[in-house]
Amino acid sequence: MDFLKIDFEIAAGTSEQLPVSVEPEIVFSGHSNVGKSSLINKLVQRKNLARVSSQPGKTATINFYKGTDFRLVDLPGYGYAKVSKAEKARWAELVEGYLSQQRNIALIIQIIDIRHKPTKDDYNMLKFLYESNAPFVIVLTKKDKLKKTAYEKRIDEVMDELADFEGTELIPFSAVNGEGLDDIKEVIEEYTNSMED
Repeated sequence: MDFLKIDFEIAAGTSEQLPVSVEPEIVFSGHSNVGKSSLINKLVQRKNLARVSSQPGKTATINFYKGTDFRLVDLPGYGYAKVSKAEKARWAELVEGYLSQQRNIALIIQIIDIRHKPTKDDYNMLKFLYESNAPFVIVLTKKDKLKKTAYEKRIDEVMDELADFEGTELIPFSAVNGEGLDDIKEVIEEYTNSMED
């Protein structure tokens, strides 16, 4: 898979605007400000293909990026308190509309900030993915923000915090030094290839 030949395709603000699903889709999901855009930019080795929002909760569209034979799909970040009820309802309709369609989803990358216990919204999303047998892995971002001892302690805690989702692969990642990026690429290719078999 060539992650370098990729371009912005469309930003969908309602489920009616979603493009037809043909190629395998790799979906990025997570809380506002968790580092989704930074992960996508590191993956494609571009500084601002996915725009890093200065305001959490600002990305209110599903953004599609087209590769040669796959798509990257960036879901809007959830769980930002200052968003209005109407905006939250629109977000839910959009994301549920996406996930409930018959789409070619190869893999969902559920992103959690390693420094903090998963939020209620994180657990709700994980529960949905786990119970619907969706193909997903968990990427733990912001690894570089922790010193070695604190990191090891958090990994042990995370294993307990996510014990309900037994068998789910956890990939620690740093957008600063790229640690974990090769593992993420590998898992994307593995899931995409198994979809095509």
